Amino acid sequence: MKQEFTLSIYSENHVGLLNQITTVFTRRHINIESLTTSESAISGIHKFTVVVYTTREQVDKLALQIEKKVDVIKAFVFTEDEIIHQETALYKVPTEALLSGNQIERLVRQYGARILEVTQEYTVIEKTGHKHETQELFEKLDHYGVSQFVRSGRIAVTKLNQELLSNYLKKMEKENTLLD
Repeated sequence: MKQEFTLSIYSENHVGLLNQITTVFTRRHINIESLTTSESAISGIHKFTVVVYTTREQVDKLALQIEKKVDVIKAFVFTEDEIIHQETALYKVPTEALLSGNQIERLVRQYGARILEVTQEYTVIEKTGHKHETQELFEKLDHYGVSQFVRSGRIAVTKLNQELLSNYLKKMEKENTLLD
């Protein structure tokens, strides 16, 4: 049965790695729903956060294929209940819509959003939350003429007390010491 999975892929930051990783998805005919990259808590290590809808079997195979890439250190697979995640959305609406009544201000408060910038021509609103929350606010604001809308990819941390990559690196270091 298909379900949503979040992959956390750790690597050093090398040119062309994103292309190598996305090629693995393409070859397996798995669509990437969301992709975010950033530095991780470990110096020199970058994190790719990728959301996919597929089966458990397929995502596990996918993670193993990704780990075969030279520059990839480790890939972890998580279900929604194993992580805490958010996305950020920006909405650009005409300022005249904001001034013509207080409906937009009510929506901003109701959805826990905030106004980032107000000019004579437009107002930019920011909302963080899950995809369905940012989409719902878009649908409400679109009645007032959203001229631009963008949503970031998912960012996520695990609900675990420890960093899985740190534990993995310590384990690998210990195994390498035993081999020497």
